[in-house]
Amino acid sequence: MNRRKFAVSLLALLILALFGLGIWSYQQSVQKAQTQAAEQQADRLVRPHAPAFGPASAPVTIVEFFDPACETCRAFYPIVKDILRQYPQEVRLVIRYAPFHAGSDQVIQMLETARLQDKYQPVLEALLASQPQWADHGQPRIDLAEQQAQRAGLNIEKAKLDAQRADVQAVLKLDVEDLVALQITKTPSFFVNGRALPSFGEAQLRDLVADAVAQARAMPGK
Repeated sequence: MNRRKFAVSLLALLILALFGLGIWSYQQSVQKAQTQAAEQQADRLVRPHAPAFGPASAPVTIVEFFDPACETCRAFYPIVKDILRQYPQEVRLVIRYAPFHAGSDQVIQMLETARLQDKYQPVLEALLASQPQWADHGQPRIDLAEQQAQRAGLNIEKAKLDAQRADVQAVLKLDVEDLVALQITKTPSFFVNGRALPSFGEAQLRDLVADAVAQARAMPGK
């Protein structure tokens, strides 16, 4: 091989090496961006302030974007409770608020004040049970919602004062920011360990949870 051919071959090898390095660098950048996006999504899905049911150490987390005035949220509440009963040590539920209906923001504040009084679940269940009476989408009857919350044990006068607290209002503000960032447009929207349902439905939710539980049980030491 003469010098010219050798130089051409060497140049070709260098070009191929640089091209390969460029592809590797691009793949690394894409992988890093995907990892960062997944981490940002995880941070936005589960916030420390969010109401949660089930053990904090549970390996499977259901995140539900929830509107107390949503009929489908009401229909899914017993389904989600049944899943928690089925996997009492392995699944927890994290509720994030999505106030898409008129008046939902006020009811969410009521729920948050109920949490301050350790009355969250009874008030939540009372509001869902009475939803057809107060959740008129055009003219919601917040007064009827307050009556049901009061019957469930909420000190309504204290709740009205607590609703003005900065920390109570911050919960709703942050949840709205997160649902916008995550492009949540309907309720309920479910994520199981960060995975959205492949399509909406009870069977799809149960299957995704069962799959996540099976994966957790298959991990070494389980």
